[in-house]
Amino acid sequence: MNVGEAASAPPAAVAARIAALRDQLSHHLYRYHVLDDPEIGDADYDRLFAELQALEAQWPQAVTPDSPTQRVGAAPAVDFAPVAHRVPMLSLNNAFDDADATAFDRRVREALGVETVAYAVEPKFDGLAVSLLYVDGVFVEGATRGDGTTGENVTANLRTVAAIPLRLAGDALPRRLEVRGEVLMLRADFDALNAAQDARGDKRFANPRNAAAGALRQLDARVTAARRLTFFAYGLGEIDGGDVPHATHSARMAWLAERRLPVARDRAVVTGVDGLLRWYREIGARRATLPYDIDGVVYKVDDLAAQARLGFVSRAPRFAIAHKYPPQEAETRVRAIDVQVGRTGALTPVARLDPVFVGGVTVTNATLHNEDEVRRKDVRVGDTVVVRRAGDVIPEVVAVRMEHRPDAAPLFTMPATCPVCQSAVARGEDEAASRCTGGLYCSAQRKQALLHFASRRALDIEGLGEKLVDQLVDGGHVRTLADLFTLDAATLGGLERMAAKSAANLHAAIDHAKQTTLARLVHGLGIRNVGEATARDLARHFGSLDALMAAPVEQLAEVPDVGPVVAASLRAFFDEPHNVEVIDALRAAGVHWPEGPPAPRPATSEPAAGAARDPVIGRTFVLTGTLATLTRDAAKARIEAAGGKVTGSVSKRTDYVVAGEAAGTKLETARTLGIAVIDSEAALLALLDRAGSAAPGALPA
Repeated sequence: MNVGEAASAPPAAVAARIAALRDQLSHHLYRYHVLDDPEIGDADYDRLFAELQALEAQWPQAVTPDSPTQRVGAAPAVDFAPVAHRVPMLSLNNAFDDADATAFDRRVREALGVETVAYAVEPKFDGLAVSLLYVDGVFVEGATRGDGTTGENVTANLRTVAAIPLRLAGDALPRRLEVRGEVLMLRADFDALNAAQDARGDKRFANPRNAAAGALRQLDARVTAARRLTFFAYGLGEIDGGDVPHATHSARMAWLAERRLPVARDRAVVTGVDGLLRWYREIGARRATLPYDIDGVVYKVDDLAAQARLGFVSRAPRFAIAHKYPPQEAETRVRAIDVQVGRTGALTPVARLDPVFVGGVTVTNATLHNEDEVRRKDVRVGDTVVVRRAGDVIPEVVAVRMEHRPDAAPLFTMPATCPVCQSAVARGEDEAASRCTGGLYCSAQRKQALLHFASRRALDIEGLGEKLVDQLVDGGHVRTLADLFTLDAATLGGLERMAAKSAANLHAAIDHAKQTTLARLVHGLGIRNVGEATARDLARHFGSLDALMAAPVEQLAEVPDVGPVVAASLRAFFDEPHNVEVIDALRAAGVHWPEGPPAPRPATSEPAAGAARDPVIGRTFVLTGTLATLTRDAAKARIEAAGGKVTGSVSKRTDYVVAGEAAGTKLETARTLGIAVIDSEAALLALLDRAGSAAPGALPA
């Protein structure tokens, strides 16, 4: 295809396919992020997305701002431009007890001259208020609340929030529509974010609101895209035309939901102050089980004409109020500070407390996260502390009452050896977490180590799942990875719910796993910061386990994509005698793998004009369909062993598409993009046999 063709509009059939893909993807995003009821799996969604990406890459003139592909974060912005709100974004006054709510209802009734009032009620999200501007149904601008009259333009960041539709559904849409709502982070996503922070040794986020605020105000929208933010609409600002309801607030919320904008499911219309207080207590009773943090509920006069009559006072409306819940905090005394060892080896200080009732439960323990947090908060045994609990989140110490500190309260010091297995404790230079280095030996890490070792991408022991690992470890049958290979069928058959045939199958799978590859073994050892791709690079670079184990940090860092942190993790792992003992025991139990000289390295620069280029090393492959004898994993392993790379989607950077029987849309995309197609297993193996030689640089037809 030449440049002129790339700039032209796509053929009608292609344009129709692009439109259909966008509709499908938008539908599935709505089902997943708004309704929490997906219709297809992630792999199917990724396939549709990759197809749309490929078509838009081929026909850039067809790209539109509301395409699902445009959610990907943009490059860093210099600053956030100001956005003037045409309709001010005002705050709400607060009610802190039943008397405040009763007084609010009385003021509303007196101002309207009625006996009872219908109120729309909904949760008060603990997030950040934003406005979304839609022009003819297309999202064009997003801004923060700011000071209520002027906010900051965060359009690029809001585009990455999957719950926000880039185009509204339905007909008769307003020419301009400003949607008001809250950006927040769900509790499950917040927990996952902090788990990732812990794994990297980075500082934890204090709460979901802080995490969401930091993500939304990133100058680099790609950072925002990496965080799982969501959005809930709670009202409207500017409206120009369209069929928007003008009678009640509750009707507008239903209309927004029909336009595929997420609104709170926990919303209702109640009558009078009794209805308000019942709603307040009902949501309060369920507060701990909600998927998001709330700090209260919001009461709004449902009738929009009545809202207009009531108007505003100062910077808040007279027709609405936020009824806040009491803080989920309490004071108690620290009796001791213990150290727990997690399944990944992270050492976590835990405050043992005098029992205190907070957040609906009696709390006796609270996390202190890591040594830096203990020092920052200066928590000591004997201190009086403030403990916070929100929902199912682990209680934490948030402050120390210094005025109550006893004399000679000792400073906390992280132990130098693991309290479980006495292996050395190490802390990375840029990490907050201290970790036990006895990964294969430490009983606190044993179950996680076994599950990882047996996983599909490691030694692939089919049938060895979590429940069986629990029984094997708790029953004392397995203490190290090597013990797996000493198990007999009788021992396995004695496990709960393990029939004789299942025991025989598992025993055979364990025996089969003795023959593996160096890359799988290294990955299966569970070395911190060493994933599947890094393990493969290490195996290729060193060729043998002994060479890898003996390599100094400087030599480890020579491996592609292995930096100082990964090199230090490797050296710390192999320097721990307990880990070496387990590796020796694995060898003694019969676990073996082929070894040899290091594989050929990819060239560090492009070959000179006219020079031969290897047909595999450094090339990118995509697999689709079923090959004659090789499984997908086996084919991938053969390609990577020869120096190639295997990815999941076709793009302009793809060198080859390997197409077996029943190849899917990846093959169609490859042909559309003019990418070389390898149409048989025999052709693939022939190409791999040429790897590392001075083969012609031309790709096969």
